[in-house]
Amino acid sequence: MSFILHIETATKSCSVALSSNGKLLALKELNSLEYGHAERLTVFVQNVLDEAQIALKDLSAVSVSSGPGSYTGLRIGVSTAKGFCYALNIPLIAIDSLYSLAEQAFIIHPGKNLCAMIDARRMEVFSAIYNDSLQLIKPISADIIDEKSYSEFGSFVYFGDGAHKLEDSWGLRELEIDRSIFSSAIGQIKEANRKYVAQEFQDVAYFEPFYLKDFVSK
Repeated sequence: MSFILHIETATKSCSVALSSNGKLLALKELNSLEYGHAERLTVFVQNVLDEAQIALKDLSAVSVSSGPGSYTGLRIGVSTAKGFCYALNIPLIAIDSLYSLAEQAFIIHPGKNLCAMIDARRMEVFSAIYNDSLQLIKPISADIIDEKSYSEFGSFVYFGDGAHKLEDSWGLRELEIDRSIFSSAIGQIKEANRKYVAQEFQDVAYFEPFYLKDFVSK
């Protein structure tokens, strides 16, 4: 039986899950208005292990949000995941942050195109659009958004912490916003289990997050 720890820190949401063979065992998360990953992450890890009555030594792998997203958040998540993998000699699995969002939406909105969005400040977002089979139809990019953006993809559901800034400008289009979907470790479970079975692992020593754009300090 495999036990995979899932770490999601690409946005202000700090989320940790534990799964076994693709099934959720425990979840601890906080979708906050402020970043607090450094203080919360290891506490959340211990919380899910305690809830599932699993010891660290029982873990089979760790999956982590690989980006795009917050520079600081990604570094904290990846550093923590690497630390566990080094100490336990277990594999590291990378999960695209936008795909993880889309995985959640796929369950709630079957048969629709899905636009996953992560806030990249001002009117810019990291985004990707997937079809109703979760195949990528608009590659991941950092875009400055206006009222006509992505019109070539017709109607779609958009979600994630970058979605709210488009609600007014996209109000006249046949689009649907889902405010309930945020970055969560739950979105990693299915893909992480697939990668674990296929042994699609990262080099723990050299893996770096996919930032997509250069770090800009506040």
